[in-house]
Amino acid sequence: MMRVLCSVLTVLVAGILVLPAASQHSYQPKNGFVPNEKTAIRIAEAVLIAVYGEKQIKSEEPFSAKLLNGVWTVQGTIADGVEGGVAIIKISKANGTIISVTHGM
Repeated sequence: MMRVLCSVLTVLVAGILVLPAASQHSYQPKNGFVPNEKTAIRIAEAVLIAVYGEKQIKSEEPFSAKLLNGVWTVQGTIADGVEGGVAIIKISKANGTIISVTHGM
């Protein structure tokens, strides 16, 4: 009897663990979650504002984005006559992962 009970519990636990994973569907866009420059810049601005503040990031507009080997590099623009650097962020085209965030000096 105890052996049957253990077998039933094992099957139930396995079902609880496997069924949710099997029933989940994750959409993967053909061109990745960050398919173009506009999307990369919008994501970058949202993240950079959270890190460096809106005033700083707005002062670095416009932002540009370049795609190389599946990674978007988005960076700000420094105004003429202003010393310092700009924010640079790297974002995965495939899944939108933030790879790195830096700010030049």
